[in-house]
Amino acid sequence: MDAIDRKIVAALQEDGRLTITELATRVGLSVSPCHRRLRELERTRAIQGYRAIIDAVSLGLTFHALVFVTMRQEDRVTLLGFEQAVARIPEVIQAQRLFGNPDYLLGVVTTDLAAYQRLEDDHLAALPGIQQLTSTLVMKNVIDGRPLPGPLGSGQ
Repeated sequence: MDAIDRKIVAALQEDGRLTITELATRVGLSVSPCHRRLRELERTRAIQGYRAIIDAVSLGLTFHALVFVTMRQEDRVTLLGFEQAVARIPEVIQAQRLFGNPDYLLGVVTTDLAAYQRLEDDHLAALPGIQQLTSTLVMKNVIDGRPLPGPLGSGQ
């Protein structure tokens, strides 16, 4: 990825709805070369997709919890079973496998505490291989959805 590709990526992280003409102007290319570069970034999955950023509160999803998951055992079958099962729960908007303890961090959104309790009791606690769930509430998002930085701290 060269400097122009990084400019394309940075511009699209700022505004994913730019037309190819607007994008080309921002990065200092004509439309055809910009379009070729964009398609190559998509083909190589440097750009993995485009989506709208939605305010959860506007959808009534006002309760946000972080759930730390400790697994009973960490064999391949158990971990894959857990990951496949957690991927089917729509309220889980983030899932990360961690080094050390706990084993996973889940970001969960629901309408309220009662909905979260039902989700934990009926779905999260039933996930395969779980030894312990520990939840904490998100008070405030300080940084959320920030664009990725340029390589090695170069800024862009």
